[in-house]
Amino acid sequence: MKRWLLLSSLFFLFFFQANAAESISNSSIHWGFKKGSDGKQAEAGEAYDNLLEKYGAFYKGNAKDKVLYLTFDNGYENGYTEKVLDVLKAEKVPAAFFVTGHYLESAPDLAKRIVEEGHIIGNHSWNHPDMTNISDEKIQEELERVKEKTAGLTGQTEMQYLRPPRGILSERTLKVTREQGYIHVLWSLAYKDWQTDQQKGWKHAYDNIMAQVHPGAVMLLHSVSKDNADALEKVIKDLKKDGYTFKSLDDYMLREKIKNPIMSY
Repeated sequence: MKRWLLLSSLFFLFFFQANAAESISNSSIHWGFKKGSDGKQAEAGEAYDNLLEKYGAFYKGNAKDKVLYLTFDNGYENGYTEKVLDVLKAEKVPAAFFVTGHYLESAPDLAKRIVEEGHIIGNHSWNHPDMTNISDEKIQEELERVKEKTAGLTGQTEMQYLRPPRGILSERTLKVTREQGYIHVLWSLAYKDWQTDQQKGWKHAYDNIMAQVHPGAVMLLHSVSKDNADALEKVIKDLKKDGYTFKSLDDYMLREKIKNPIMSY
């Protein structure tokens, strides 16, 4: 009897774990995590970590290195990207800017400047849809339009970094985009900065960033935020004083030994 109860318990444990994993792989994921604090890394949990690793996706780097990866989402221009670029140039900090079709069409000169000054343009899709609700073919079209427009405007012909619109993904979208040569770049540091009518001053941005920062952080800031633009110089200088360095996503690929996005699973 005891043996039967033990076997039954093991079976139900296995069944629950298998179904939990299947649920994660089949469902739409609204990206989220437990925020970092006191220099400790943010954590998304083992199930998400395993899913992202399967497709070469990432949201943070090595916990032992005080290295940061600065990224911006540029859905549209709100008058602050120029100031952001000025700060990055003065502080010699590389960044990645994930752009939409709207941004490329409405702010072509800024897109050109981003590449001219050594930063990376990443793909944020043409129309910013929830990619879990569109077909594989539509996903390809969304991404290809951004890549082609970027190449025509800036001369950046290669594009391998993707940030999913709205932070929504699934195993299908991870697989489809990986097949197209893309790696999902998520994030481990962010705050509610995109609401342009609820800006609270540079210190609000500064405090939110500094409270969450941790070794290996992939930092997500929205370029539409005045608070971010006003806080960025002090954020960078103070983090440098604290021993952090800023590296590009290309450097991340080398440090973390992630292979080029070729099907390997």
